[in-house]
Amino acid sequence: MKILLPDDVALHLDLPDDELVWYTFGEEIPEEHRDADAIVMWGFGHEWIQATLPTLPRVRWIQTLAAGPDALLAAGVPDGIEITTGRGFHNRTVAEHRLMLTLALIRRLPACAAAQREHRWAGELGGSLPLHPAGEVTTLLDARVTVWGFGAIGQAIAELFVPFGAHVTGVARSAGTRGGFPVVAEDDIDSLLGHTDVLVMILPSTPATAGVLTPARLAALPERALVVNVGRASTWSEDGIVAALRDGVIAGAATDVVEHEPLPADSPLWEAPNMIITPHAAGGRPVNPEPTIVANRNALVSGDVTAMINRVQR
Repeated sequence: MKILLPDDVALHLDLPDDELVWYTFGEEIPEEHRDADAIVMWGFGHEWIQATLPTLPRVRWIQTLAAGPDALLAAGVPDGIEITTGRGFHNRTVAEHRLMLTLALIRRLPACAAAQREHRWAGELGGSLPLHPAGEVTTLLDARVTVWGFGAIGQAIAELFVPFGAHVTGVARSAGTRGGFPVVAEDDIDSLLGHTDVLVMILPSTPATAGVLTPARLAALPERALVVNVGRASTWSEDGIVAALRDGVIAGAATDVVEHEPLPADSPLWEAPNMIITPHAAGGRPVNPEPTIVANRNALVSGDVTAMINRVQR
């Protein structure tokens, strides 16, 4: 079979019986390769997908390297095309980024960076300080961390917090225990917010998660609380976060996702106090996707699509 591969990802596939063709995301597929049977995708532009799929009439499988199928579903991929996702490819890198953002807020890097720009030695940020000052979160030791979205990435994030002495509770569709961590049902998240020091959001973009971090839920958090989002920007209101930071409803926030990428220069997010913004950099480096791609290719060729890994049920 002929498989189209994105040229901005270093993939090493051992498929001697197939024709592997590299393409550039955002550009038209050359006419001589529009007879492809499958395409591996990396990128979030559903407009490009909508424009490209009609030019590939033989495609019967799309492997996205993204953790979720958001862009493909938004593009309206026909039901006759199998979709498999990159769930698991980004667990470690996203968890690492999340930990970095959290520690940057807790260790007051925004204030340190501001003082550095002013060439000012910020003595108030160092020296002899209490371990748990009233109204502040300055360490992960005994911090209460709530991870909202407790799938594979959420659990990977939780595991990184444990060695720092944090107490982690997950939030998922149903309550129970996952990976050794207590999990609260989404319907009961409000019971956690008043005791949360760090709220970690790793939710997908779905109608059910749109705007779930409401102004009321922000207000329910302690004023010392920090909010970090490496899920999807649709799950909170950027105006709401800016207002919460400006009015002291929460102490700090960090995000790797924004509603419009790249973030416009006039966005209020840039100037929000104690806000850290990274340019959708948490993932971006799929970890070991090749075995999954090969297994899915083999399942498709054998006719057993139910055996495809991370197959999207539609």
